[in-house]
Amino acid sequence: MWLLIFLAGLVIWAGGTYWYLFGKKSPFSLESVRPPGPREFDQKKRDKVIKQGFSLDKVPQNLDVIVIGSGIGGLTAAATLAKAGRRVLLLEQHDQAGGCCHTYVEKGFEFDVGLHYIGQVHENSLLRIAFDQISEGQLEFHKLNQHFDTIMIGQGEEKREYTIFSGKTEMKAHLMKQFPNDTEAIETFFNIMKVSAKKTHYLATLKLIPQWVSLFILKSGIGNLLTEVFRLSGTCATDLVNTLTSNKDLHVIFSYLFYGVPPKDSSILINALLIHHYKRGAYYPKGGASEIAFHIIRTIQKYGGNCLVRAPVTGILVNDKGAAYGVKVRKGQAEVEIHAPVVVSNCGIFNTFQRLLPPAIQETKGIQERLNMMKHGRGSFLVFSGFDGTQEELGLESTNFWLFKNNDMDTSMDAFFALNKEEAPDNIPMMFITMPSAKDPESKIRHPGKSCMTILTMVKYEWFEEWKDTSVRKRGDEYYNYKMRFAKNLFDWACTLFPKIKDKLVFQDVATPLTNSHYLGAQHGAMYSAEHNLDRFQAETVARNRCNTPVKNLYISGQDVFSCGIAGALHGGLLCASAVLDHIVYIDLLFLKKKLKRRKARELAELSKKKLQ
Repeated sequence: MWLLIFLAGLVIWAGGTYWYLFGKKSPFSLESVRPPGPREFDQKKRDKVIKQGFSLDKVPQNLDVIVIGSGIGGLTAAATLAKAGRRVLLLEQHDQAGGCCHTYVEKGFEFDVGLHYIGQVHENSLLRIAFDQISEGQLEFHKLNQHFDTIMIGQGEEKREYTIFSGKTEMKAHLMKQFPNDTEAIETFFNIMKVSAKKTHYLATLKLIPQWVSLFILKSGIGNLLTEVFRLSGTCATDLVNTLTSNKDLHVIFSYLFYGVPPKDSSILINALLIHHYKRGAYYPKGGASEIAFHIIRTIQKYGGNCLVRAPVTGILVNDKGAAYGVKVRKGQAEVEIHAPVVVSNCGIFNTFQRLLPPAIQETKGIQERLNMMKHGRGSFLVFSGFDGTQEELGLESTNFWLFKNNDMDTSMDAFFALNKEEAPDNIPMMFITMPSAKDPESKIRHPGKSCMTILTMVKYEWFEEWKDTSVRKRGDEYYNYKMRFAKNLFDWACTLFPKIKDKLVFQDVATPLTNSHYLGAQHGAMYSAEHNLDRFQAETVARNRCNTPVKNLYISGQDVFSCGIAGALHGGLLCASAVLDHIVYIDLLFLKKKLKRRKARELAELSKKKLQ
């Protein structure tokens, strides 16, 4: 009798698992991907897609899902849900969709805001397949030079320069040439990169299976028997690299892709994944970063949804049973309600839980526990510079430059963030330089004879906080003079590498954490959203920090779900769509990947056969 009950339960469990994994229709298909159409250069036509202003008559009827925030996490979740048959409304508070993927044009110069380069979009990679599905094949990526990053450490005569190359074997070999006495350390680090890249799906799985199952696997020790990725995720980057080598310059190389967290506070797995991300090449969207939002929004519209801008969400509606059922949007001086059975927030965990939920819900235990897992990320400071002249005339290139004043990232970052407001502008320890006009071959068509550069560093929000209640572009002379102290020091530093730009500068714009808060809705101006520290990537925290929230029908997407950057936010969108659909869309992507690989193998076989004939 008990055996029959057990077997019946096993059959039901197996059937339910099969249905959850494979029994639902996939939102993705090879047939939905078509060859890229001609690039749309007419700005008015583009604006009808990425700058469509909010009004109630543009809201689709019978909504299934409302998505707050049009960054790549929101775009991915919205497009995936739309292709799965859901009617989706995507709302953006800024006057242009795209979040950190948007670009802006000023005085004839086009600047990327957050997408400076992206990796893992080579043919038939999982990320490329995802982009192809949510844009239906319309996004194209231009491969940058094999030498995609230069790292400079020190100043003056003590400055050392290292170069990072892409390539399955070339990346490691090229690094070993530059550090001939540390080949063993590099070998070990690249093994960590390989394990991290191949086994990261275990971390994603923790968020997809029931939480109690995830915690049981981790607490019982089964997880560590399955893979070492859970241990790596919670391992301090500084501690690990110290066991590999005493060469401090190499320590910088292992952690140079800086996201606001010193190596001593960061996960070795995240640092390794960031470098591995570019192993198969660094890329830039053809037509600029705004192509991403332009094409994904058209996918959403194709399936009955829409994306509306200038639509600041002021609150998430929660009924007396504790379930989300819509949002409030500010329209002029009034607020309007829009209802839908599912709400997805892509505006960050702090904005969602501390600003948009009703006060009584904010104070509940479940919400506070989720908030306590996170810390506010560092603010970003950007200098956008435009020059008269081509990249050839100015000596600009597609390679990015990372500059560090010394090779002790932990000490220099701690010292910098400990400075007071007046000391900070004259003691910037690092910066990143990117030249978007040199990355996109079509930039010469859109903006002939003009070049641009973006400089980025991380700063404390508190240094700018006294002006937080002032209006954008009307913050006063004191604010302007203060931010320009940062900008001048950063630009002068860049001129030591590119001396020709100084006399050709005709436009400069500066974004502080307050700017990022205003335009991007970034809490504390943190473009990478909540801090990506070591505590956040402890395996149990990873399992608890999922797309589902304590509020029924409310889900979180984007960088706060998985990890930072465009790829991390996109995966946050896929995880969110999986949670909403109760269906793991990654399985669908993996099936497509297998089909594409078989198709490629057939094409190569046919080509080889023709050559022999």
